Amino acid sequence: MSARHLIRSAARSALPAALVGVLLVSGGAAVAKPAPESFSPLVKRVAPSVVFVETERQNEVSEMRGLPFPEGSPFEEFMRRFGIPEMPEGQRPQRPVRGVGSGFIIDEDGLIVTNNHVVEGADDIEVTLDDGRKYGAELVGADPQTDIALLRIEPEGDLPALGFGDSDSVEVGDWVVAVGNPFGLGGSVTAGIVSARSRNINAGPYDDFIQTDAAINRGNSGGPMFNLEGEVIGINTAIFSPSGGSVGIGFAIPSNLAEPIIAQLRDSGSVERGWLGVMVQQVTPELAEAIGLDAPRGALVANVVDDGPAAAAGLQQGDVITEFAGTEIGEMRDLPRVVASTSVGSDVQVEVWRDGAMRSVTVEIGKLQPQQVSLQAEPEVQEEEQTSQALGARLAGLDQATRERFDLPAGTEGVVVVEVEPNGPAAEAGLRPGDVIRRVDNEQVATPRAVSESLKEAAQGERTALMLVERSGNPLFLGVKPRA
Repeated sequence: MSARHLIRSAARSALPAALVGVLLVSGGAAVAKPAPESFSPLVKRVAPSVVFVETERQNEVSEMRGLPFPEGSPFEEFMRRFGIPEMPEGQRPQRPVRGVGSGFIIDEDGLIVTNNHVVEGADDIEVTLDDGRKYGAELVGADPQTDIALLRIEPEGDLPALGFGDSDSVEVGDWVVAVGNPFGLGGSVTAGIVSARSRNINAGPYDDFIQTDAAINRGNSGGPMFNLEGEVIGINTAIFSPSGGSVGIGFAIPSNLAEPIIAQLRDSGSVERGWLGVMVQQVTPELAEAIGLDAPRGALVANVVDDGPAAAAGLQQGDVITEFAGTEIGEMRDLPRVVASTSVGSDVQVEVWRDGAMRSVTVEIGKLQPQQVSLQAEPEVQEEEQTSQALGARLAGLDQATRERFDLPAGTEGVVVVEVEPNGPAAEAGLRPGDVIRRVDNEQVATPRAVSESLKEAAQGERTALMLVERSGNPLFLGVKPRA
């Protein structure tokens, strides 16, 4: 497992199987489901399909200095003190960098699943089977966004393949077994329970990890996580660890997320994702109040990409997407996963909250490209600075001087926040100097006076105003409770 996939935090630092049972409710009565007396039968069945993955990358020992030892070596000062010259760039020694990981066979003809970070940038990949046979492997395809890679070997005879289970049926407290090659020691088995589901560890845009207390360490990356039926319900990927070793918090990619990705890699070597063409943000309690939503839920559309699928369907900035293709959007991060897994070109129903009512919109899903760029020219606006008492902030119109002062791109429209009063409404809402206020309660604003005027009605009604701001080029909605 690579260092960048270890989640470190300097600030934060099972009972015997025969004695533990899981309670199931059947017909209104609690029925004890005993834990297995031994995991041995399960392990014997699945272990032959788990492989050891070794990689090699050619890497210069010291790119900057040309010294024949790693940077920070005690010999470094010795070389300097005695004036031993550095070698010319073309003659600097090369030392291969080796890595280890795990994987599992999903096809008897030699297809193997592992993590992208295990094989990323590798010049050579070698796979060792459970019986000791070694094969060179080729990379069929990889998806860095979900950290999944697919390898192929040319085996002698058929291989024992594993099947996927339904990760959506896995519940917190269920037994799971992890098999892999921690620290390159060879096949190792650990068991534990599912500690949590749908974990977001900020590893990527589609985070939806299964958390487990089964011990996972370096080298387990890419190995399978099994349920008690011997089905793969996860791919071991990351750990939370202040020290680099297992502390009982490991994460696996759910099989239901991985399977369609693996199928695309097998068929085409790449992954095609759906694209909606919106930028979204979380609906906070303050925002829910400001837009009249009964509770903080859904994904708030902060921006709609010009000429994108959402724009063509009539979705608008300020809409709250509460359901997509029949799937409820409970929070913002649910939407990217659902959209990405939707077939390109398909028509889907999107339920949105707009102007105090639910609406249904049909969207034809586009194809996500590496970059989606939207450029828009805006008129120049100038006005002297003014203090908004209702907001508790000093504001200014946009001109060349304010753009240069706050490093704002040409064409930005709205009113810039120059200074925020401590403990005022602006500070409580999260406004910062340099933010550009674009709209207040769906009314565009171009001057500090317009901002204050737009806040009057909300202040008189003692309600939260909905404010659209632009921060570092990105739109953001904020709920502000102005003072009268």
